[in-house]
Amino acid sequence: MLEPIVSLMETTMKKIEIYTKNYCPYCHRVKGLLQLNNAEFIEYDLSADPSKEAEMRQRSGRTTVPEIFVDDRLIGGCDDLFALDADGKLAETLGL
Repeated sequence: MLEPIVSLMETTMKKIEIYTKNYCPYCHRVKGLLQLNNAEFIEYDLSADPSKEAEMRQRSGRTTVPEIFVDDRLIGGCDDLFALDADGKLAETLGL
């Protein structure tokens, strides 16, 4: 008797980093979408650690929050993340 061959495609969640401020509604939306998709992420709250703001500006070239990075690649902000979700590309982008 032949045993069935099962092919499993492993997915590895990518490193997700977000720069936020605690009073930013767009930051809350981004975190909510990531949590809804069971994505683990590293949050740098600029409200609690202003020194991270210079790092964010250097990495992104932008001054607004949220700024989202996946495996050190800039994804953008809230609208960009939600656009990926609307296009059905969020899970692939995040490695879910």
